[in-house]
Formats: sequence, structure tokens, C-alpha cells
Amino acid sequence: MKLPGLKGFDEEAFNKYFKNTGWLMFGKILSMVVGFVIARYLRASSFGELSFADAFTMIIAAVGALGLDTFIIREILNEPHKKDEILGTSLLMRLGVNALLIPITVCIYLLFHHYSEKPGDSLTWIILILSFASFFKSFNVIDSYFQSQVASKYVVKVQNICVVLSAVVKVLLVVFKMPLIYFAASLTFDSVALATGLVYMYHQRGFSLFTWTFSRKRAISLLKQSFPLILSAVMVSIYMKIDQVMLKSVGSIEVGIYSAAAKISEAWFFIPVAIVTSVFPALIHARKTDLDRYQKRLRNLYDLLVFISLPVAIVITFLAPFIIQFLYGDTYNGAGQMLAIHIWSGLFVFLGSASSQYLLAEGYTMISFQRTAMGAVINILLNLWLIPLYGGVGASIATLIACAVSAFYLLLIPKTRGQGIMMLKSLFLFTVFQKIFNRQKNSPHV
Repeated sequence: MKLPGLKGFDEEAFNKYFKNTGWLMFGKILSMVVGFVIARYLRASSFGELSFADAFTMIIAAVGALGLDTFIIREILNEPHKKDEILGTSLLMRLGVNALLIPITVCIYLLFHHYSEKPGDSLTWIILILSFASFFKSFNVIDSYFQSQVASKYVVKVQNICVVLSAVVKVLLVVFKMPLIYFAASLTFDSVALATGLVYMYHQRGFSLFTWTFSRKRAISLLKQSFPLILSAVMVSIYMKIDQVMLKSVGSIEVGIYSAAAKISEAWFFIPVAIVTSVFPALIHARKTDLDRYQKRLRNLYDLLVFISLPVAIVITFLAPFIIQFLYGDTYNGAGQMLAIHIWSGLFVFLGSASSQYLLAEGYTMISFQRTAMGAVINILLNLWLIPLYGGVGASIATLIACAVSAFYLLLIPKTRGQGIMMLKSLFLFTVFQKIFNRQKNSPHV
């Protein structure tokens, strides 16, 4: 994959990163295509029920990871001889919390369903099945171990196999015209397959889960460190998924139509994550050695992400109805208008991903949490107002505004305001016009 050059960064390292993450793009594209097939088969009502149930369980399941991933890596690096204690403690903590979250999730859903104005068919069994997914995701502690050893290639192999296996299973469900509950089970199956693969790969490397131990002291220490990240993970889940839950008040069909549009709009959100991850080491190095270069690299990064996201947003705005018709047929009427609005949130997601690296480099983790929380609160308040009036279109508007507020929350904080202004200049193409003007000014023909 060849992306536009990013001035100020090591182009060779940049391209190498994208070659190494080709598997990620392959997996995302394959999952996206299968998702379109499933949505077309289930039609708006059933797809809406599946999307609602998935979003509902994901918000609650955000607690189950306990924000431990970063700390597992750090603890293993600091105390490699305590690897079994660190991994065993982390796994048992996650398994215990996620086991408790299963009945809690079902109970919360039953209350939600009971007091809903338009409850629709009960999705209790689907919610129950999807709740088990987070239980098996507890085994992702093995992924953290491989990351600590700079050996993620073993995890990549497992993920590659799981992506293909998942796609085959879901396509077969469509071919044999299976009911909705089987598709819910397939989502949980994805987690089971990944957990099984990670355990197998860990044992293949000569290790064993049976040597893992639990330490109460270690558990308390990890929880004290990770508690802020638990809150942050919950806020991120609410921020990203609450619209599909709140739309259930209008009905499953509206949830399905909105989810179909959002699936297209969000399909490429992995791109800014891949880009900013690839250039982060260069940003950190520049911050330590040359602050002027550091600021230039941030500005060039913002320019690049706007350069990628803005044309896509413009094109999809005009082609949205045709895209919906091509991918889903006539079963998702109204999704085109939602997509034309929702796609613009990508512009702010891209800028938000880049500025998150700035906040991380500067150590402003609390500001990062605050802006995510602000986005979640704005999204909820706007959904409460706009969904009863405009349904899925209202949810699209709420998401767009929430993403914009979250991205430019930096303008409200004095010490980050300069960065927010820099993002605004990139957004409105000021720096692009400046470069064009300077080039013409310095041209010998002028």
C-alpha cells in the first residue's frame, strides 16, 4: 500500500510499517465484506437487533478488560522472572470479572427491555450468548506477553487464521439461511477461536498455563494502576456504541438502517490508527531533540490525515445513496442520508487519533480521558434530543458533533490550545494554501 509521503518522517520506516501491517488491512477488508453480506441477508430489522445486542454487551464488557494490557507488558519487562505470576493474576482477575458481568449484562438488558417504550422481541438469549465473548477475551493476556517480547508475529499468525475461519463460518450461515441467534453465536465463536489459538501458540513456544499463579498483592497493585484506564475504556465504548443502543427506542429497523450506514462510515477508521502508530517513534524522538521539528511533524501529520479523509468524505457524501443501494439493495431505505452525514465524523476521528499521540507524548493522559468523556456526554445528550425527532439521521448528527467536540476539546485547555489551532488550520486547508502561495512566491517565473 502506497500512501502520500509524510514530510519530516522516515519514508522507508513508514512504508515498512504498512507492509508489516498488510495482514491487518486484509483482515479488516475481509471482515467488512462479510459484514455487508450478513447485513444484506438479515435485512434491517434482524440486523438492527444484532447490532443493538452487540453494542449493548460491548459497552458493559469494556469493564472486563480492566485496563490491564499496558501494565501487563510493563510489569513483565520490569520483572521477567515473575512472568507466570503476572499473567496468572491478570487472567484470573479478568475471568472473574467477566464471569460476573454475564448475569449483570442480562439483568440490565431485562430492565432496559421492560421499561422500553418499544421493547420489540426479547433478545435475552442473544444478549446472553454475546456476553460470553468478553469472557473468552480474557485470554488476550497472552497477546500482551508476546508484545512484551516483541514477538507479535506469533499472534498475527493466530489472528490471520481466525479472520479467515470467522469469514467462512459467517458465509456458511448465510448460505444455509440460519436464524439470527446463530449469527450472535458466530460473534462469540470469534472470541473462542482467538482464545484457543493464543493458548495453543503459547504452548507451542514451550510455555504452559499450568505454571501460572495468582498473587493477591499483585492483583491489588494492578487494579490501583489500571483503574483510570477502566473508566477511560467505558467512556470510549459509550462514545462509540451508545447511539445504536439509544436508537432501539425508535425500533430495530431504525437501528439496522443506521448500523448499515455506520458500518461503511467506520470501515476505514483503522487507517489513522495505523498511520499515527507508525510515526509515533519519530514524534517522540523529535520532541527530545528538536521541538521545532516536533511541531512541524505534527502539522504534517494533521495535513496528511485531512488530505486522506476530506476527499473521501466529499465523494461519499454525493455517492451515499448509490453505495447503499449497491451494497444492501432496497432493504435499507434512508441509510444513504445517514451515511452522507456520518462519513464526516471520520474527518474528526482522523484528527483525534493524531492529537491523541500528541497528548501521549506530552503526558497529558487526564486531558485525553476528559475529552473522551466530553464526547460521550455530548453524544448521549444530543441523542436524547435528536433521536425522537429524526431517528437515525439524528443519531448521525449527534455522532458528528460529538466527534468534532471531542477532537477540538484541546482548544478549551490553555496548554493544548496551540495544538487545537494547528488542527484547525489543517482542517480548513490553511497550511496547504500557505505552501502553494510560498511555492508560487519563490518560483523563478513569478
